[in-house]
Amino acid sequence: MMKALRLFMGCALALSLSACASGMKFTEMKPSLSPTTQEMGRIFFYRPVTLGAALQPDILVNGKKVGDSVAWGFFHIDRIPGNYEVVTSTEVERKVSFVLEKGQTRYIRFSVNMGFFAGHVYGDLVDQATALPELEDCKYAGQAQGEK
Repeated sequence: MMKALRLFMGCALALSLSACASGMKFTEMKPSLSPTTQEMGRIFFYRPVTLGAALQPDILVNGKKVGDSVAWGFFHIDRIPGNYEVVTSTEVERKVSFVLEKGQTRYIRFSVNMGFFAGHVYGDLVDQATALPELEDCKYAGQAQGEK
């Protein structure tokens, strides 16, 4: 019985670690915190937790997929100013809405809560002072250069 339990725990740990982001660390990549032009705004998405690492729901911005919510991962997109809704869904759909202005940078932090059947991944709008320390250990989980 103990042998089976150890095997199960080892497999669970391996699955959790393999489900985490594997790109370059935020501190090594040093991405610009500002959008490429002052006419745009930048949105960072990040998930600074391992809990529920196997859950990697799509991140939808105004109904279009922009990436996945990956444990210890981050990426960013530049968008025109306007109203935005970020949605993730697992067992339930979670939304966060905000306004993006010219030259502004917004941060969406994803967390996991345990639900009845599965975990729920949800986003929160956080300020830069909260986001930057949490982003330090996150790894790039966006698309390769040139992909869209």
